[in-house]
Amino acid sequence: MEQASLVDEYGYVVDGQVFLKGYLDYPDRRIGEVKRTEQEALDYFKNRFIIAQNKVAQLEDEVEQAQNKGSYLTKLLQLRKKLLSFDAIGDFPPLLDRLDQLEDVLSGLIHTNQLKNLEIKRALIGEAEAIASSDDWKPVADALQEIKTKWIKTGPVDKAIEAEVEEQFQNLLDGFFQRRREFFNEQNKVIQERLDQYDELIRLAERAARNSDIDASYQEIRKLNNAWKNVGEVPIKKGGKLQKRFKRVVQNVFNKYNEVKGIVIQKRVDPRVEQQTRMAEEAEKLAKVPDKEIFNSASRAKELLNAWKEIKVPFKMQDKIVNERFRGACDKIFELSYLIRVLDRKYPAFSVKSTAEQLRTKIREMEYLVKREKSDLQFAMQDIDSLDPENPEDKQVLNKINTQKRKIAMKEQLLREFTRDLSRAE
Repeated sequence: MEQASLVDEYGYVVDGQVFLKGYLDYPDRRIGEVKRTEQEALDYFKNRFIIAQNKVAQLEDEVEQAQNKGSYLTKLLQLRKKLLSFDAIGDFPPLLDRLDQLEDVLSGLIHTNQLKNLEIKRALIGEAEAIASSDDWKPVADALQEIKTKWIKTGPVDKAIEAEVEEQFQNLLDGFFQRRREFFNEQNKVIQERLDQYDELIRLAERAARNSDIDASYQEIRKLNNAWKNVGEVPIKKGGKLQKRFKRVVQNVFNKYNEVKGIVIQKRVDPRVEQQTRMAEEAEKLAKVPDKEIFNSASRAKELLNAWKEIKVPFKMQDKIVNERFRGACDKIFELSYLIRVLDRKYPAFSVKSTAEQLRTKIREMEYLVKREKSDLQFAMQDIDSLDPENPEDKQVLNKINTQKRKIAMKEQLLREFTRDLSRAE
């Protein structure tokens, strides 16, 4: 610097080269060269120092406004590194001091957050430990996946213990899911063995069914049927078709045996289904009463509906035909009751009209009701594709739509009956 031709407080020029004076433990550093005049060169690099000042100020502002302040530590370290090699003339130590102070703040925040994260992760480890040894595979797997999601969302801990904490948590997950895999592998093995036994029993049953000696065939099928029951259960998706196939062979042999021996099997009907059958028959009679008695039928139909709900018949034992008969009869009663109420209100002299005129009036009013309800149904079905049957609210909407369809179908049935009766009356 003794040979410097131009000297500034923080820099100088020697032999056409611009230097930044050393500071702290850093020596003098060449930062550029003179393009035109030495003063212009110094001024240029002094102005560049403003860029460094602005970068530090900008980082301070960003940290001040940020919620996750700790994420700026890496940016701070990068900025400090750039400042140490930045080509400018100015007082760098104060800028580095400001970065040091900001680093202390950020490091403190990061340490605090790491302690909080460690507390959270230890709690999650505790939750995982409490259930990881369970054999209740589905709910525990779901719970562990939820815990893992929380773990991922939780920030890092101190690097000194991070590997240990991560390993402890991962070992819990790996242990559970490994046990689950082994369980289902073994279960699948058992299921396959049972399916193989089913296949063999079907083969033997089909062979027995071809035996011309009906007594021998019958005895063999009974033995195979008992063996089938002792095999054990398999998932319906895997064994359902085999079950139907075996049952069909067994039933065919039993039917053939009964036919040869003259045995008549009396089908047992569940008392609850018998009760429902009687109720369906009563409802069908109530639907055939004259117009003047339809309101009494409607009152009785409501009583039958309430009583029907109290009869708890298992789904597999329900008689679908009886259910449809009862529901159809009740629907018919309520639709007729509503129609007669409309007719009484709109046509006070309806009862003195001829039979043909009464039927024409019924047809006219029912056509209007069908048209109106079809319009309502069309409006209700506009968004049906977006409804989810698993969602309780959407399921309720879908049930209402199905009820509307059923009511329209009954009205159209009544229209056909009225039209048929009119053709006979004329």
